[in-house]
Amino acid sequence: GQVTEESLQADSGSDCISLELRTADGALVTLTADFRQEVKIFRALILGELERGQSQFQALCFVTRLHRNEIIPSESMAKLRQKNPRTVRQAEEVRGLEHLSMDVAVNFSKGAQLSSHIHNVCAEAKEAIYTREEDVKFWLEKGVDGSMFEVLPQTSDLPDLQRCKLCADRWKPCICSYSLSIEWYPCMLKYCKSRDAGGKVSSYKCGIRSCQKGYTFDYYVPQKQLCLWDEET
Repeated sequence: GQVTEESLQADSGSDCISLELRTADGALVTLTADFRQEVKIFRALILGELERGQSQFQALCFVTRLHRNEIIPSESMAKLRQKNPRTVRQAEEVRGLEHLSMDVAVNFSKGAQLSSHIHNVCAEAKEAIYTREEDVKFWLEKGVDGSMFEVLPQTSDLPDLQRCKLCADRWKPCICSYSLSIEWYPCMLKYCKSRDAGGKVSSYKCGIRSCQKGYTFDYYVPQKQLCLWDEET
């Protein structure tokens, strides 16, 4: 029964869109889709637990490949107008939860080669930008410089590497889990058919379809202190 307020922006000049929302626990989540580079960037600014020695907030960036038809094009997004801004909208389609193993770190200073938006979006998360090996392979084939990527330690490298929620020692490395949900976004264009006087049928854009989608990211942290939300409740 909770209502999430979102802001959507589109820049058809640089062919990208961004969507921002605040979650129930106060985290600020941003999704940036860079269509030109086929990259999407999730950033989460998570409120820190000051009484447990954390800083005011913690920033995370997850960078993944943007597939075609995941989200409507930037020029279509730029044309969207909201007649009633206070209307509560519900997504027409709930897309399945995606569980992603983020096993590679991205070097912030070199990240602009992957997408120019990394520099702005991930500025607070310089030491916490993650991606997946399978996405890296795709970008390397497109000619991106491989030196910006560093494979993170895996369970196979460190046999006693546990999930953070099972790890008792706050200073030990572990596999952290962070979940977020994009509650409403325009995922597809709708097309309608019309017939002219001669009986010829043509189709035209006549609206959007909205979706909701959840993501869970697993990634290595050098100490559990960086993952205090991922605990058994």
